[in-house]
Amino acid sequence: MNNFEELNLNSELINAVSDLGFEKPTQIQELVIPVLLESEKDLIGLAQTGTGKTAAFGLPMIQKTNTSSNETQGLILSPTRELCIQISKDLQSYATNNKKLRVTAVYGGSSIETQITELKKGSHIVVGTPGRTLDLIKRKKLNVGKISTIVLDEADEMLSMGFKEDLNSILEKTPANKQTLLFSATMPDEIAKISKKFMKDPVEISAGTRNIGAKNVEHIYYEVHARDRYEALKRIADINPRIYGIIFCRTRRETKEIADKLIQDGYNADALHGDLSQAQRDSVMNKFRSKHLQLLVATDVAARGLDVEELTHVINYNLPDENEVYIHRSGRTGRAGKSGISLSILHMREKHKLRSVEKIVGRKFKKQLVPSGKEICAKQLYNLVDKVENVEIDESQISPFIDAIYKKLEWLSREDLIKKFVSIEFNRFLSYYKGAKDLNTADKSEKEPQRKKRDKKDKKKPAGDIQFTRLFINVGSSTNLNPASLIGLINKYTRERNIEIGRIEIMKNFSFFEVDSSFEKKILNSFGNAEFHNIPLVIEVANQKQNDQKQSKSGSFKRKDNFKGKSKYTRSKKERKKKKR
Repeated sequence: MNNFEELNLNSELINAVSDLGFEKPTQIQELVIPVLLESEKDLIGLAQTGTGKTAAFGLPMIQKTNTSSNETQGLILSPTRELCIQISKDLQSYATNNKKLRVTAVYGGSSIETQITELKKGSHIVVGTPGRTLDLIKRKKLNVGKISTIVLDEADEMLSMGFKEDLNSILEKTPANKQTLLFSATMPDEIAKISKKFMKDPVEISAGTRNIGAKNVEHIYYEVHARDRYEALKRIADINPRIYGIIFCRTRRETKEIADKLIQDGYNADALHGDLSQAQRDSVMNKFRSKHLQLLVATDVAARGLDVEELTHVINYNLPDENEVYIHRSGRTGRAGKSGISLSILHMREKHKLRSVEKIVGRKFKKQLVPSGKEICAKQLYNLVDKVENVEIDESQISPFIDAIYKKLEWLSREDLIKKFVSIEFNRFLSYYKGAKDLNTADKSEKEPQRKKRDKKDKKKPAGDIQFTRLFINVGSSTNLNPASLIGLINKYTRERNIEIGRIEIMKNFSFFEVDSSFEKKILNSFGNAEFHNIPLVIEVANQKQNDQKQSKSGSFKRKDNFKGKSKYTRSKKERKKKKR
């Protein structure tokens, strides 16, 4: 399909998208828009990040809204405030020729009173995060009893962030005859359950191949020792002088540490994480969108909903806990038909994990060597020369100073002048990378004792003010527990979304995870009557001996008195002999 006129959109919307520079619909728009305009059927749309899903559901929703009524007719739920704000702005830009349509964004981290005031004015379409939306419904400030359409955008992310209960509560308060639209990059079991419970014979539309990364993104990895990960990151930035990208870290603490180091080392970088106020987040994002920042260091949650064009790189400082999250990360680059690069910095123990990521992406990743100091210096030199060669000259501004400059430098030869000019910018790279070591790992060059010594060192906790407590939980992979669902459980039962979570280890019938020690008591108390898939949960403080416990072939394990309290998993010798008979 070559243009939006063929989708049966009205002239107001066609003119608006044309003014926005939309030339032709994307695949998801081409498939979804006609269905939504012509029917009231429920719909599941599967498409990767950056494929134009907002316009796919937003344009039909705007066209079908009755602006002569002040009732809220459309509700769009999204996982993060950034995405919520972006969707709201997009809808307003699509409706620029429809002055009567009112769109309101509601989200945490901003004044609820201001949002209530906006809702009182009458909002035809409300875009919100699940927590704030449910809060406003309970306060009876947002009436969803007459909505005709509800959209769950980035549904997989909302579930992984622990919003399942909130979503269920909101959906139960909406009319039974509404149209439900669910958009997601992936289709985990929990989404399938929601669709069965709240949707009626939904049409399923998939744009592109499900669960794979964009074809125009190149996937590359570097292999280094864990202790050299940050140095490798700097070399990647230095070998790409015009880099404009996002660096993904696993935790807020790591995000802060890496951003602070980069800033101290002179890089044009900043951090985006959950501890920032809304004003701080807006400031960082405005600088990044306007390209006043080259590098944004972020957690996966903080980076959800970032609508930033022309990213050259996504850098995975760590591979994500969930393989499908990699698709979301890499999907931030290579948008709108442009090429992009997704880089991963691995240490030797992560190679096995890379293979499983490759399977879900559907691509073989290319291994590259971390650039040497000599390569970086050469690249930076040529980049400097290119900048000089292509710089625009404003004769009117510099002409009053030219004669004085000529006189000052007339004693220098052409060669000496070039050398001095280049050295002004270039000397710091030459000095820093003089004698720089090779960061690349050699798979079999190290002796085993050296490797074990290094691995033991790598396991030390990174520097930081936060102290962690290691906890045991009595469920594991056999009950479909994964890192995302574990974080969801913590969010659900503690009603907190700012608990720092460290390392997570999912075993077959049990798991270990680290949490900020200041939240230890809260977590232990909150899980008193907790369940997971109808299994009563037991959470206890673990100690070092338990960390070394291994699962037995039967799936159970021997626990002595390593945990606080008496263990129900400890078998007596008599019981074990009885079982053998």
